[in-house]
Amino acid sequence: MKPLTFSKKGQELIKLYESMAGEGYDLVDGTRKEVAYSDFQLRAYREHIRPYLNKHKISTILDYGCGGSNWNIQGFDEKTGQSAVEYFDLKNTYRYEPAREIDERQSVDCVISFDVLEHIFILDIPSVLRDMFSHASKMLILNIACYSAAALLPNGENAHITVRPPLWWKGMLDSISVEYPHISILLICSPEFKNSKAYPEWSASDWENSNTFVIND
Repeated sequence: MKPLTFSKKGQELIKLYESMAGEGYDLVDGTRKEVAYSDFQLRAYREHIRPYLNKHKISTILDYGCGGSNWNIQGFDEKTGQSAVEYFDLKNTYRYEPAREIDERQSVDCVISFDVLEHIFILDIPSVLRDMFSHASKMLILNIACYSAAALLPNGENAHITVRPPLWWKGMLDSISVEYPHISILLICSPEFKNSKAYPEWSASDWENSNTFVIND
C-alpha cells in the first residue's frame, strides 16, 4: 500500500478541518455550531446497507473520514439498542480521520465513507479513492453529498468544496475501479439533503465477465 500524500492545498484544508473539529464552525445562516461533525451519518442508511454487508460476509470495516462516529456505543439502532458493531455483526472496526489525528488504516473487508469525499480538494480525489480501494479486500461503500453544505470553512468558503453531480463521481469511480477489479462498489449520491440515489452495486470484474461489450451501468 502506497502512503497517502495530500496536495499542498489538501494539507491546508486538513488544518481548517482540525480547527472546525476543535472549535466549531459558522453556518451559512449566520449561526454557529459548537460541536463539529459528531453525528454518525451511517445510521440513516443502516437498513439499506446491512444486506450488502451480509451478502459479502463483511466482518471488518474501516470508517474512512469517521468524524466523531463511535461504532461501539449502544443505541446505533433505535429498535434494538444495539451498537453499530452488534447491528452489522462485525468482528473489528477501524477509523481514519486526519482532522482528529486518528489513523487506524489497515486491510479490511470493507471500507465505508459517508459524507467525506465532498470535503476533499479536487486534486486529491483520485489518490484518496485509490487509498480507500487499497485498504479494502471485498467492498467499498461510499455516500457522497452533491450539494453545498450548511457549514462554512474558517476562511468563509463552503465546507463542501468539491460539489459535483452523481455521474461525475460514478465516472471517477468507474475509471479507478479497473485497477481494483475484485472490489465491489456501492455508491450512494445525494443531489439534495435527505434525497439519495444508490447506483446498482458493481465491480470491474463484472464488466470483464459480461457477455456484451456495451456496459450501461
